[in-house]
Amino acid sequence: MEETGAVFRKELVSKLLHLHFKDKKTKVSGDALQLTAELLKIFVVAAIRSVRQAQAEDLDHVHVEQLEKVLPQLVIPSACC
Repeated sequence: MEETGAVFRKELVSKLLHLHFKDKKTKVSGDALQLTAELLKIFVVAAIRSVRQAQAEDLDHVHVEQLEKVLPQLVIPSACC
């Protein structure tokens, strides 16, 4: 995966999650925040790669096909090789 050193801060992830909770007293564990931050990072990388794929194909919009082309890159563990 593209390691830019960029991360989602726990405070930001917590605020994003709490915006959608119905019960304002809901708490989120540190592990849950870390997992959510990692999922957000993967989502953003997938979006960026999909845009680059669309640009490489001279398209003005990203379609499902471009996302499908980059998804295999995201499921292969980066530490395997």
